[in-house]
Amino acid sequence: MHTLTRRNFVKAASGAALSGAAIALAGCGSSEAEDAGSAAETAASGATTITVGASPSPHAEILGAVTDLLADEGYELEIVEYSDYVQPNVAVDDGSLDANYFQHYPYLEQYNEENGTDLANAGAIHFEPMSVYSDKHDSIEDVPDGARIAVPSDATNEARALMLLEAHGIIGLAEGAGLAATGNDIVDNPHNIELYETEAASVPRSLADVDFAVVNGNYALSSGIVDDHEALAAEDADSEAAQTYANIVCCRAGEEESDKVAALVAALQSDTVRDFIEETYQGTVITVF
Repeated sequence: MHTLTRRNFVKAASGAALSGAAIALAGCGSSEAEDAGSAAETAASGATTITVGASPSPHAEILGAVTDLLADEGYELEIVEYSDYVQPNVAVDDGSLDANYFQHYPYLEQYNEENGTDLANAGAIHFEPMSVYSDKHDSIEDVPDGARIAVPSDATNEARALMLLEAHGIIGLAEGAGLAATGNDIVDNPHNIELYETEAASVPRSLADVDFAVVNGNYALSSGIVDDHEALAAEDADSEAAQTYANIVCCRAGEEESDKVAALVAALQSDTVRDFIEETYQGTVITVF
């Protein structure tokens, strides 16, 4: 008999970006009666609970796809949804969560350094590639002279966008620029393109005003671009960006091989998740395992 996943919705007082800006929690959506009922159900089933913090999309959705897999192994998966990028790490560190799934490793390294914590990467699951979209052109090869291309303005995502454009021969970057590249590192610009730099979340809204837009996967999903646009190019699963910014399962250091965490990672690195991601996200989320 499979137990049902219970989701606690943790609401934040204000928004945050993956730069590590802190947000205070306003409250938790589950009632004491709900907690008691879930505990009684778990005890009756004999299942061991794995409590995982996650961003609502796509992380909590992907976790939902492995509920039955974990139930077959004797685990009840409890998903606690967070709308910020700080509290899930706080909760893993203080033991409120067994693990979380929302961040990439560079962010976790920065968090540990800034907060004196010892949280670890238990396994990489997926990557949200940047893709190129256009309202005006049907191919990435159709780059007119003087083309205007929208890219995110923050350092990490702009570098990724420029590397994607370079991979398709639109520009050339200075040797070694890599994930630190900026517009100043463009050394070859055969089409005389003009970069339109704007906040990552705003890039989809610029689509009508530019020739091409390089959009983060999560914003392509939330803006609805994927519903009526085909991506003309996208970061590969084996690209430097994918290997660097893959989203991971995070746990306390030393618990990477614990029964709970190992079972969670195995489920998330299964064919079930691979198929779910391929069928659900239209290329805006890709597996890296």
